Amino acid sequence: MIIPSTVRQRTGPPIDRNAAFAAGKAALDAGDANGARGHFEAIAQGGQADAAVFVALAIASQRLDDAAAVDAAVGRALALEPRNLQALLMRGDRLATTGDVRSAMAFYGAAVNVAAQAKSLHPRLAASVRRAAQARDRISTQLEQHVQARLAGAGYREATSSRRFSQAVELMNGRKRIYHQQPRAFYFPELPQVQFYPRGQFRWLDAVEAATDDICAELQEVLLRNSGFVPYLQSSPGQPATGDIRLLDNPDWSAFFLIKNGEVVAENAAQCPKTLRALEQAPLPRVRGRDPMVLFSVLKPGVHIPPHNGFLNSRLICHLPLIVPPGCHFRVGNDRREWRRGEAWVFDDSIEHEAWNASRETRVILLFDIWRPELIDEERGLVAALLEAMDTFGSGPRDDWSA
Repeated sequence: MIIPSTVRQRTGPPIDRNAAFAAGKAALDAGDANGARGHFEAIAQGGQADAAVFVALAIASQRLDDAAAVDAAVGRALALEPRNLQALLMRGDRLATTGDVRSAMAFYGAAVNVAAQAKSLHPRLAASVRRAAQARDRISTQLEQHVQARLAGAGYREATSSRRFSQAVELMNGRKRIYHQQPRAFYFPELPQVQFYPRGQFRWLDAVEAATDDICAELQEVLLRNSGFVPYLQSSPGQPATGDIRLLDNPDWSAFFLIKNGEVVAENAAQCPKTLRALEQAPLPRVRGRDPMVLFSVLKPGVHIPPHNGFLNSRLICHLPLIVPPGCHFRVGNDRREWRRGEAWVFDDSIEHEAWNASRETRVILLFDIWRPELIDEERGLVAALLEAMDTFGSGPRDDWSA
């Protein structure tokens, strides 16, 4: 027979590619694999073969138990069309048969990804894709078990070993995905990608947590007065609405600002002196017209704050949970947690995050921002100057905007 990777050009008159291909398909349907292969080889010898022809040749060779010809034909098909679904499936099957299950998993995964982009699939091909997905998952589980056994032999224990390494293992196994800082307005480079920061890194939070009862007492008075609350997201005449706008100007997610855009809200702050006193040691950013921000964030029952990213990665956000009924969750990147009264945390809001109040009660937290600890004083000053410069541009009347 002729191995497809070394097909020779025919010296006779050219053949009708379409007629030969149809004849080959008819022979396959009739169970004549040898005759079908002859038609497909003739097309290849004539230099008219595309990926579909080599896939058909591989199918005919497979029915003839000619493994070498199958490998060669599939290889030619993928060389011409690397995302050919049938060729990917056949390559995965061949690798699994020969025991190279790790490579088979890669081809099965590629086939599943290609199939996911298709508008429709023939039922038989769809069944093959489902089988490939099951095989990929089965091999993946076997690989994970193999790796875990070897790691255990090397002394790894998930509960006590490096937390970062455990995350790396989960990412490698596909149990978690990679999230990056993606601030919407300003990106400061070369900062670590940390979803929730280690609580012990912020000793000044001890005083904040210790004041939880006092802060809650002030909050209760604020809630009784029920004034001063505004939607957390408010539309601005000078800015277009972007992203998910369901919570825009919506009191279901509201705020009671003690400090807003760097300015003390005098009437509100006067009601919460102990709350502000508890934050005296916090490294609040100082940016005219922007920071700091200190507020009670109120989320009504049944409300979901959809995934979003903050504006800057030069700051971090702190939460002190105050009123947290069961069923209230928060996610940053891969890490999903429940708020617990009086237990503060610090996270990077430039990484995708979202929140849920699945309870029948209102959830309230104290929210404020701080400088990232990695920024030195010079960098903090320069970031503040940059942001202030951006905010002052175009803020007054000018007659040369078209210049």
